[in-house]
This record gives sequence, C-alpha cells and structure tokens, in this order.
Amino acid sequence: MSLRISRRRLMQGAAALAAFGATGLSAALAQDARLRLTFWGGQARADRTFAVADLFSETDAGTTVEGEFLSWTDYWPKLATQTAGGNPPDIMQMDYRYIGEYARRGTLVPLDGYVGSRLNLDAFDADQLSNGTIDGQLFGISLGVAAGATVYNAAALASAGIDIAPMAWTYDDLLEKGREFAAATGGAMALSPDGSGIELLFENWLRQRDKALYADGEPAFEAADITEWFELWAELRAAGAVVSPDEQAVDTGALETSPLVRGKAAMSFTTSNQLVSYQALMQDELGIAIYPATAPDSTGGHYRNSSQYFSISARSAVADTAAEFIDFFVNTPEAAAILGVERGVPASSAMREAVTPELDERSRMVVKYISDLGAIAGPVPPTPPAAAGEIEVALKTKSQEVAFGAQSPADAGPAFFQEVVDTLGRAR
Repeated sequence: MSLRISRRRLMQGAAALAAFGATGLSAALAQDARLRLTFWGGQARADRTFAVADLFSETDAGTTVEGEFLSWTDYWPKLATQTAGGNPPDIMQMDYRYIGEYARRGTLVPLDGYVGSRLNLDAFDADQLSNGTIDGQLFGISLGVAAGATVYNAAALASAGIDIAPMAWTYDDLLEKGREFAAATGGAMALSPDGSGIELLFENWLRQRDKALYADGEPAFEAADITEWFELWAELRAAGAVVSPDEQAVDTGALETSPLVRGKAAMSFTTSNQLVSYQALMQDELGIAIYPATAPDSTGGHYRNSSQYFSISARSAVADTAAEFIDFFVNTPEAAAILGVERGVPASSAMREAVTPELDERSRMVVKYISDLGAIAGPVPPTPPAAAGEIEVALKTKSQEVAFGAQSPADAGPAFFQEVVDTLGRAR
C-alpha cells in the first residue's frame, strides 16, 4: 500500500516536469520489442489490465508488455520524475487535470497521424475524442466514460432505515439523514465521508450554482464560494453526518483506506466506474447515486468525462507498437470483456454493444447510471490549467486544517482562494 503524498512532494514532481519541458527532447535510446505501461489504480484494475496485456502479447508474439501500477497520489510525482529523467514509460495513463500540461510541454506524441491506420476511432463518441484533444491535436485515447457519483452501502442504509433518492438527493438530505443515520448506528458509522477536500465534489457544487473551477486559466469562483463550502461541511461535521477528522485523515486515496471500505462511512464520493472496484472490496451490496444536489431539481453539476486516457511518451522508441496496443485495448471485444466498466463505460459504441450483455449486476448499474444522468448533466469543462493537480492537493490540505480546527471557514476560504490565484500565476 502506498503512502499519502505530501504537497511538497507533488510540487517537486511538478518542478521536475517543468525542468524536462525546458530542456527539450533528446534522442531516444534503442529499445527492444518491449512496451512499458504505467497507470494508477487498485489491484482489481491491475488484474484486468495485465490480463489484456497478456492477451496482446499472445497475439503479437514479438512484444512484451511490462506494467506498473501505483496509487493516485504516488503516480504523478513518479511519472514527472521519470519524464524529467528521460525514462518515461511508453504508454502512460493520463487524467484530464494533467494531460494539457504534459501535452503542451512536448512530452506526449500527437496521435492524429495514427488515426485510421493503427488507431481505429470510428465508433468512438465525439465527446470522448474531444476530451483527449489539446489545442487541436489528439493526445489521449479515452479509456471509458465516467461521471461523478456517490457509491453507497445499500445494506447499511437499509439497516438504519435510511432511504435516499439516488438521482435527486440533496445536501439537505445529507444533513438530516446524516443525523438520523448517526443516531441509528450509535455513532459507530457516519453516513458520509468528509467531502470538503474533494475537488470534483466542490466543482460539482459550483457548477450547480452556474459557476466553475476555472476559466481562461483563472479561478472562476470567488473567495466567498469556498468559504461557504467550508461552512457547509462544518455544519455537516457538527451534526455527525460525516466521519471525524481523524477517520478522514486515514484515507490516503487508495480505495482500501476509504471510510466506506473501512466501515466508518456508508458512502464514498467518487466516480461512477469505481463502483466495480469498491464492490470487489466489500461484501455488502453497494448502490450508486449522484453527488448531492443543491436542490431536488438542480442540473448541470455532473458531466460525462473520460475516466482516464492512454497517452504515448514522446521519447518512446516503439510508439507505433504502443499505438497498436492502445487500439487493441479499446477496440477488441475480448479486451472489452476483461475490462468491463472498471475504467468506465466503453467510449466505443461497438465495444459497449459487445460487452453490455455479459456485464454483472454492478457493471450494468454503472451503464444505467451514465444513461440516467440525462438532463442532470452539463457540458464537459475545458481542460484545466497547469498546476490544477497542485490545487487539488491544496484543497485537501486546507480542508483538513478546517476540520481539525486549525483555521475557521471564514479564514480558510480567502486563504485558499489566494493560494489558487498565486499557484495559477506561478504556472503561467
């Protein structure tokens, strides 16, 4: 199990990536027919990914795929260090927060030249192609369609006599039903984790209020917004609706350490594709719901994003083979059957049709959830600016300071907002 990343460590990784971008690309060393693949995720994702890699090696006997997986918090500093050191993997998993920065520093291969030859994207959803496009060039192939979601322990809620409307529950419900749940469990389990440090949840809340995280490289919210956000979670914390700061601090980002898996909370604020991975770690049956709404009829907070992308390093000496592997990964029915929806609903309509009849109940729930979002969902936001990953970590840090009483929401809100402004200014 990996350890929690410090903000200093993340910044060191970002600095290493920046240094790499400044020095430019050097000639790649000759390599054998070997693909290095790295991604973040848990054991369930790793098992599926390596199974597809083995299948690819069987069909392309001259290629060996060597894979490595890390937790989200360990992945980014290591990838930045490898990239700066001239030893990046051939294929790397990318997130929407980081793909723009990596692409604009010249560390990724534009994939447009492979489309129609080694990459067949004819059946891909248009929004999934645009999600991986930076400044008019394709740098990432979507590995699945996902959206923000609440995964909840259906058995625990039923035992406590608590019911929620999965596609319409609200923050008011979280407060009131959180009190009821805490009373029913004697405080042994909270209804919810502390979501004040979850960037996707904060963004969703902003979007429901017709605001956003970023616009044109600047914060698209105000200090008053983040102050109100911290105040909302302080009220939930005081009501016993969320786990204690000590319990929340145990969560390193790995699913195994989440309050949901540890039995300390009945929910987790995550993405839709993670329902499958959570269920693999738990015996109780899980359900899926939207993030809390600001009002029962609220819309626009959610959006259909690409769960992750595969990108190819600009240093790769086997980029052609890497493109063929990615095509195999996203376009082969046998691979789709292995992968299921753990990384999201397949971005290819052909693969969705191939895999859906064979899905288990939880996987079918993920497909239905994406479909049921309908008018609830809004447009995908623009690619975040450089340093968005650093700001994500900063929000988690500031939320912990508020939870432990080191700062009041009134002080923490303006302090965090200024930190966002300063961080974006340095990145520019």
